[in-house]
Amino acid sequence: MSGARDVARAIDALRRGWPVAVGDSVVLAVETADPDSLATLDHGRRADLLISGNRAATLKLTNQRTALPTEPVLIRRASDMDLAAARAIADPALDLAHPLKGPFVAAPAPDAAAAALRLTRLAGLLPALFAAPEGQAEARVRSADIAAFGSGADARIVSRARLPSRFAERAEIVAFRADGDTAEHVALLIGDPTGAPPLVRLHSECLTGDALGSLKCDCGPQLARALDAMGEAGWGILLYLRQEGRGIGLINKLRAYALQDQGFDTVDANVRLGFDDDERNFAVAARMLERLGQTEVRLLTNNPRKVAALEAEGIRVTGRVALQAGANPHNQAYLDTKRDRSGHQL
Repeated sequence: MSGARDVARAIDALRRGWPVAVGDSVVLAVETADPDSLATLDHGRRADLLISGNRAATLKLTNQRTALPTEPVLIRRASDMDLAAARAIADPALDLAHPLKGPFVAAPAPDAAAAALRLTRLAGLLPALFAAPEGQAEARVRSADIAAFGSGADARIVSRARLPSRFAERAEIVAFRADGDTAEHVALLIGDPTGAPPLVRLHSECLTGDALGSLKCDCGPQLARALDAMGEAGWGILLYLRQEGRGIGLINKLRAYALQDQGFDTVDANVRLGFDDDERNFAVAARMLERLGQTEVRLLTNNPRKVAALEAEGIRVTGRVALQAGANPHNQAYLDTKRDRSGHQL
């Protein structure tokens, strides 16, 4: 539990613009740093800039290195690279205003680089950090604890209540909490167990689609159709997972939307931000199903990765049920990208 608390403290510190010690480095998030905090980290020597491999590939930096493009890249910080210049490197929204960057000198990233960048994602920040080998830190965290955070290994039921809905009058909502997670996930149980594997939907939170009626995605209609299908089947479970924007967070998802308006598809927008196409972790879904006593399910999804992820975590998927809803002229390119680049199938 102490490791999980350390990660939670580190997440809070990064979001507040405070330095954090991760392994052999002291890091400061580029997005939340201010001139004073950067000056403090620079004391004694100039902190370098750590970015993800995907962002480095966007900036054409990976041809300077023999390592894989997915590995983090450390950029030696020249005397003229101030906070504004670092943000122009970190934030693709500034690429059009600052199209010419560099030349840069890339160097081997510290051992804890990947863990430190994962910490920024957990904090919902851009994956870019100032990094120094030493300095004062508001929190200290181990790489192994960062890797374990969000897996749902210690997920537990903390509350449950009846929740009649327009999809099914007989329904129960169950809330989960874990020390190793800052998000609280919920399950909605529809109908009564029949002895057969329940119809299950893993639905990642989408504020814009689920609540605001966005036409840019199909999330809202898919959620409604899934609940309708469970009501019709008489027995089903919706796992509502707090993994907004395929796990990159709400603000980064909106940044990806802005990049899509520039002509990038959903995959390229996420990569341009410095993330993978899909940063979600479905291990927590498996743990939730286990706590609910369900180790065999029929999975309502078009995404074969979800099937593979559940089965890798010990949940037997007895069948995949396709889910089609919400296509419109505004999201056709998005749906085509899910099919052609993310492997979704009907």
